[in-house]
Amino acid sequence: MYFVSETYRIVGGTASEIAAGVEAAVSAGLLPPGAHLPPVREVAATAEVSPNTAAAAYRLLRERGIVETAGRRGTRVRPRPATTTREEIRIEVPPGVRDLSHGNPDPALLPPLHEALAAAARAHEQRPAMYGTGDDEELLSLAAARLRADGVPAAPLAITSGTLDAVERVLNAHLRPGDAIGVEDPGWTALLDLVAALGLRPVPMRLDDEGPLPDELDRALRAGVRAVVITARAQNPTGAAVTARRAAGLRALLATRPDVVLIEDDHGASLVDLPLHPLAGVTTRWLLTRSTAKAFGPDLRLALVTGDPVTLDRLRGRQRLAAGWVSHLLQRAVAHLWRAQAVDTAAVAAAYAGRRDGLIDALAARGLRAHGRSGLNVWVPVADETTAVTRLLALGWAAAPGARNRVRTPPALRLTVSTLRPGELPRLADDLAAALRPPTSGRYG
Repeated sequence: MYFVSETYRIVGGTASEIAAGVEAAVSAGLLPPGAHLPPVREVAATAEVSPNTAAAAYRLLRERGIVETAGRRGTRVRPRPATTTREEIRIEVPPGVRDLSHGNPDPALLPPLHEALAAAARAHEQRPAMYGTGDDEELLSLAAARLRADGVPAAPLAITSGTLDAVERVLNAHLRPGDAIGVEDPGWTALLDLVAALGLRPVPMRLDDEGPLPDELDRALRAGVRAVVITARAQNPTGAAVTARRAAGLRALLATRPDVVLIEDDHGASLVDLPLHPLAGVTTRWLLTRSTAKAFGPDLRLALVTGDPVTLDRLRGRQRLAAGWVSHLLQRAVAHLWRAQAVDTAAVAAAYAGRRDGLIDALAARGLRAHGRSGLNVWVPVADETTAVTRLLALGWAAAPGARNRVRTPPALRLTVSTLRPGELPRLADDLAAALRPPTSGRYG
């Protein structure tokens, strides 16, 4: 055994036992984020195990995203271990404060579901889905037509319980703990959490309004990433959307590394009026996923995915071993919504664009720079997130701290504009300008 602190001591005779004990201590708060662990040889000597056993325990902890190696500073608990999600970096929203931190779509722009669910129930009564039933053929056909119209290569399709479900299965199928993966920075909090939980090593790629910067993708590829995740449109949190010119540059780089797994997230397909410029097919292994959550409602846990035959076969195999399938009632409900054109994509895209552009223009008029080319969010660079969030709360607004989304990029705030109304924009812009204004100096006493 080895005493790390007054509240925890490393114990165990095997690598698995030592790693499990440390992980439990982190979860219980006995080892706080940033806590240093003793060197491998010290652990081996005091625990009376071989140095190889101690090293294997530390390797297990790194693979699980619990600890990190900080060069000469040794091994320490990750500042944000895998057991703590980025969404837990949150603020308490007092009563009466306008909450722009949630990331949800506008409920008023979601379609009513009673007809779609009733149609799915009728179909179930006529043709109940039992064990072994395949994915709904009508939904697959509708999805295939939409993907082909957007220039996505013809390839096998599958249905998963949302984007993250598909991404997790593909990463598990192709990568191993310790592998490097290129991720957007700033990026989607759930993906960054997943990367940590799988023990993968994130290689951040900076982006602008047109998507990941080619130099950043090139750097990630040269660093040996095994996979890359790129958001096609409505990037969370910046609203970036890949343009035709940017797509050509990214495709050229990816073509030099056909062994890299490309994951393309197009969750904004029904929310934006910008065309898709797909990267799919430029590498041997690829996946493109489209979630219905933002257009039809987050509780419709369903995504349509397509990819190369090997990737889709591995995804389906892992799906059969776990969840088995996505509810056919949900599949048929989504098929009904698509067939009935329940969402006016152009009108929804215009509504969100008006709110985004209105806020960005109002901030620009007050000398503030912001980003939001598509999607539900506006990304506002700030000098200090804590100060900005606190001041905004006092003025009646709740914004999400950018720390949820950032890896190495500078501080910022994310504001979800989905429920903003035109009459609110001037006051919000004024309050943001006031919250970000440097404090004035003064004398006391």
